[in-house]
Amino acid sequence: MNIPLFNKLQQEGLLSASSLEKIHAQKGKQLFSLHWEIRTILYLGILLLTGGLGILVYKNIDSLSHQVVLLFIGLICGGSFFYCFKKKLPFSNGKVKAPNALFDYILLLGCLTFIIFIAYFQYQYNIFGNRYGLATFLPMTVLFFTAYYFDHLGILSLAITNLAAWLGISVTPLQVLEANDFNNNTIILTGVLLGIFLVTMGLVSLQKNIKAHFEFTYTNFGIHILFISLLAAMFQFSNIHLLIFLLLVAVAFYFYSRAKKEQSFYLLLVSTLYTYIGLCYVVIHALSYSLNSGMGSIYLGFIYFIASGIGLVLFLMRTNKKLKAS
Repeated sequence: MNIPLFNKLQQEGLLSASSLEKIHAQKGKQLFSLHWEIRTILYLGILLLTGGLGILVYKNIDSLSHQVVLLFIGLICGGSFFYCFKKKLPFSNGKVKAPNALFDYILLLGCLTFIIFIAYFQYQYNIFGNRYGLATFLPMTVLFFTAYYFDHLGILSLAITNLAAWLGISVTPLQVLEANDFNNNTIILTGVLLGIFLVTMGLVSLQKNIKAHFEFTYTNFGIHILFISLLAAMFQFSNIHLLIFLLLVAVAFYFYSRAKKEQSFYLLLVSTLYTYIGLCYVVIHALSYSLNSGMGSIYLGFIYFIASGIGLVLFLMRTNKKLKAS
């Protein structure tokens, strides 16, 4: 309600004082939306419930009957999925709204308890043995099916996280995981391929119009995984870091082009910041070698960071104005 406009109309004599008072009174009676507050409380409630369930199991794992715990978790999971299957709207390649306010949260509860159920089953009975990849592949499959079948972005994020975990476990020898050696070359290469795959999945979803609204989630995960993996490759393979940096610049240019086309400041910001980190590594690496890591390289490094930081901010500001103007 445009109150200043009504005040101006009253001053010009086009609106009576009594009518203006009624408008002000009506403005004061407008309802305040609690939509996001209630959604936040519900999400926190689901997370607290599943987190508390996990803590309860952890602290009483020796005193509780394992069959009782599994039955309790299974009942929550099964009941949640039964409710969702019963209430869901027909499947569509487009966006499908939740049938009621609680649907999304009950579905999230079902998926989280399913993950707890599989993890507890593996811990207690070792049903998958040492095949840890299978222990992550099963939840991943269920989560991807659930995300598409019920149209849930939160579940899709869980599925992508499980995909990353499954790939990390599948391609890495057990001793590397136990030693927490995440500088392993195979993991870096897997991260690059996973990032490319996720970005491609986002484009396919958009172009084929199969859950096109999933595109941002795929791209969001893909762009971060891809850039982080490329930066890790630069740090790991320092002898060819310039070649990898050129690859990083090429990827950044691709996302810069998409940012201009889609008028997305987020894609511009992310690609620019990761490229800046890579550039800083190249510059500092060059300074340390050219000046033998003396005080001169330190002073030049400080000057570079100050000048480049200012340049980065100016570039983002100007490009953002161009995006808004186009």
